[in-house]
Amino acid sequence: MAGSNRSSSLKDTQRSIPVGTLAATLVTSVMYLVSVILFGAVASRQKLLTDRLLTATIAWPFPSLIKIGIILSTMGAALQSLTGAPSLLAAIANDDILPILNYFKTTDSSEPHAATLFTAFLCAGCVVIGNMDLITPTVTMFFLLCYAGVNLSCFLLDLLDAPSWRPRWKFHHWSLSLLGALLCIVIMFLISWPFTVVSLALASLIYKYVSIKGKAGDWGDGFKSAYFQLALRSLRSLGASQVHPKNWYPIPLILCRPWGKLPDNVACHPKLADFANCMKKKGRGMSIFVSILDGDYHECAEDAKAACKQLSTYIDYKNCEGVAEIVVAPNMSVGFRGIIQTMGLGNLKPNIVVMRYPEIWRRENLTEIPSTFVSIINDCIVASKAVVIVKGLDEWPNEYQKQYGTIDLYWIVRDGGLMLLLSQLLLTKESFESCKIQVFCIAEDDADAEALKTDVRKFLYDLRMHAEVFVITMKWDAQTDGGSPQDESLDALASAQQRIDDYLTGMKAAAERDATPLMADGKAVVVNEKQVEKFLNTTLKLNSTILKYSRMAAVVLVSLPPPPLNHPAYFYMEYMDLLLENVPRILLVRGYHRDVVTLFT
Repeated sequence: MAGSNRSSSLKDTQRSIPVGTLAATLVTSVMYLVSVILFGAVASRQKLLTDRLLTATIAWPFPSLIKIGIILSTMGAALQSLTGAPSLLAAIANDDILPILNYFKTTDSSEPHAATLFTAFLCAGCVVIGNMDLITPTVTMFFLLCYAGVNLSCFLLDLLDAPSWRPRWKFHHWSLSLLGALLCIVIMFLISWPFTVVSLALASLIYKYVSIKGKAGDWGDGFKSAYFQLALRSLRSLGASQVHPKNWYPIPLILCRPWGKLPDNVACHPKLADFANCMKKKGRGMSIFVSILDGDYHECAEDAKAACKQLSTYIDYKNCEGVAEIVVAPNMSVGFRGIIQTMGLGNLKPNIVVMRYPEIWRRENLTEIPSTFVSIINDCIVASKAVVIVKGLDEWPNEYQKQYGTIDLYWIVRDGGLMLLLSQLLLTKESFESCKIQVFCIAEDDADAEALKTDVRKFLYDLRMHAEVFVITMKWDAQTDGGSPQDESLDALASAQQRIDDYLTGMKAAAERDATPLMADGKAVVVNEKQVEKFLNTTLKLNSTILKYSRMAAVVLVSLPPPPLNHPAYFYMEYMDLLLENVPRILLVRGYHRDVVTLFT
């Protein structure tokens, strides 16, 4: 390896190093073999074992000649090390892979004086020890580690078929490199297993230090290539078929800036990553953070790159396993429609869309939000993606804020068990581990309540989930009773009815003026006023029930109703506002009609 250590001084390294290394190995091997034969011919076994200077004893014309030769040879080897080792140390320092070696950096034309002084000091320390039996195994271990590393690099690059691996030596094969690496390790253990363990531990610490503190070099990382090939093979083995519920993992697609504007230096709502981590067990799983920039791609390409870098920094700061994606589109609806169709690979496509509820839409008079909100939900339904909408995100706890009370589920429609699974994932987090789960089921008749309660308890037991079950009797078609516990929500109902009437009056006036059918959000709609009244009463009843039983809950989960067909998006936002009235922290959950939990153990 002496030629490799002095490669910067060679005119043609690609030719000189292979030829020089092979020639040197061949010549020294022949000389050693000839020495074995000659010594075996002139001395007995006993003499070979006892006379350490046998060469001088049998030398011609006098023994001193050999002793002088040994001294000169030792000095030559020392000088070779004192010229090669400092250059190698300076080269490692110049590569910036070990920040601690920055003191030994040199320019291309200067000599490595600092590295030479350090090497000389190190050599003098070894000489002062005065024990060759202690020094020799140590030096040998590091040489063998060096050779094993070179062989391992060649093995990985050849086995993984890296396009950048193009060796000029045509007779190379990965099996030879693997054999060489294994032989080096075996010889290390044969020499001294304690020294081998210490050397491997030290090499592992250096590797860890480089991976944490070091900078990436221009040569790449062989292990990254191995990870890439492993990821490809794993993706192919997953295929594109439906995932079994036993192996289902949430892969949330998180919309970072869907409503309103954040400060320019804020890439995402600060609590979105905290919520994304709550959807993972022990932090394992991938999240995709997406932000949509309005505009033309050719004009906003550089802005998108800067925003992606800023969003990646946010994800790293929050210690959230995920990737950042920025999409440029004319508007949010178009951008999201492209994302929901193309994002991900195979079974690693996102399966849950997470976004913040647009609480600001009426306060800031953002008239485009209702149509965008409804469009996103409808796109998720068509694409068979689950939806989780968070209201009260500003108050969502981080990992250090303990929550007490209950996690209440209002299980109204079958969602494949997604709501149950999310509640269980919340319990695995320190902030919610002191909470208990309560499941509220809606029955329309008192006679069905007890049977429904028994069935749900049995279902939860089979799923190995611990929760308290309550069955609430509620007739959806009955009119709201003004004397019921829903009184505090009746003002909200009256306000919603008045706003819907005003909006409907404006639609009718525009239709008469333009001689067109009723239009909303650029398309024709059919408004059944009795059906609108029914929707308002239904959401009011559910809101009153939530306030009655879950006012002090740590978080409430309720089924997300799909947008009614032919209803204006504005009406749907009124329904949702009435449903969420006075509930501080709530998750609206819609499954995608596939089971995410299984009864099979």
